[in-house]
Amino acid sequence: MNKRSFLARAFGAALLAATIAGPAAAQATAPDALVKQISNEVIGTVKSDKAIQAGDLKRIMALVDEKVLPHVNFTRMTAAAVGRYWRQASPEQQQKLQAEFKTLLVRTYAGALTQVKDQTIELKPLRAKPDDSEVVVRTEIRGSGEPVQLDYRLEKQPTGWKIYDVNVLGVWLVENYRNSFAQEISSNGIDGLIAKLAERNKTAAGKS
Repeated sequence: MNKRSFLARAFGAALLAATIAGPAAAQATAPDALVKQISNEVIGTVKSDKAIQAGDLKRIMALVDEKVLPHVNFTRMTAAAVGRYWRQASPEQQQKLQAEFKTLLVRTYAGALTQVKDQTIELKPLRAKPDDSEVVVRTEIRGSGEPVQLDYRLEKQPTGWKIYDVNVLGVWLVENYRNSFAQEISSNGIDGLIAKLAERNKTAAGKS
C-alpha cells in the first residue's frame, strides 16, 4: 500500500475514533486519554460490526452525520486545506467546498473501516501544558508488520476537544490536500476545485 493510500485510510480510522465519544466525555477527558479511549473502543466496534467491515456506505454516512460532526472541525480542516484561497471564496463557495471535502473524507472513511483487524493503539507521552488550547496527541498503530505513526491535532472548544488534522508517517493530511487543491485553484479557480471534488465524489458513488 502506498503512502497516499495509507494516509487516506488512516484518516478514516481517525474519523472513526471521533464517532465514539460523546460531547460530555470529550469535554471531561484530557485529549490524550480521550484518543486512547476512543481508539480502543473503535477497534472493538469495527470488529463486531460486519456491515461496517463490508463497507456499507449508507451505514457509515449515517454514522458520520450523527456522530462525527460534533467531534471533528470540518470547517477549520477545509479552510486549512484550501489555504489562502479560502478567504477569497464566497460564503456559498465555502459551504460547497466544505460539503464536497466532507463527502470525500467520508468515502475515505468507508475504505478505512474495512482495514481494521488486529490493531492496537499505543499512546506516546503528551507534551502539553494544562492550559493549552491546541495539542498534538501522538500514537502508534501496532499489529502485523511495522508500527505506524498516527498523530492527531486537536483544539479545545467549549463543547470539548475536536480533531482538525491527522499525521500519518510524517505527512499531515491538511498539508497533503493543500498542495493539490492549490494547483487546481490556480488552474481553474475555486469553482474548478468544487467541480473536481464533486466529480470525484460522483465517480466514487457510482462504484459503491
